[in-house]
Amino acid sequence: MSVVVVGGNDRMAGRYKDICEGAGCKAKVFTQMPSDFAGKIGRPDLILVFTGTCSHKMLGTVKTSSAKHGIPVEHVKSGSVNALKNVLAKYS
Repeated sequence: MSVVVVGGNDRMAGRYKDICEGAGCKAKVFTQMPSDFAGKIGRPDLILVFTGTCSHKMLGTVKTSSAKHGIPVEHVKSGSVNALKNVLAKYS
């Protein structure tokens, strides 16, 4: 399964990736909005958005991409490790 994590803490990006790999998922983590964000999202199986630390512009891009490709989106307020683990357990 492939997962895109949007938002969260900059310092936790590596940890988010490690947790996803530990759950058997390939992960891309975007804590800041890069150039050509829509193209870098790709077509994952799940997009996880940490809404507490995500910009409105990033959220708009996620919504457009998910609607276009039919990708499920999970919104989580907290950017904690436990919140990430709970969502991954739900989809695994």
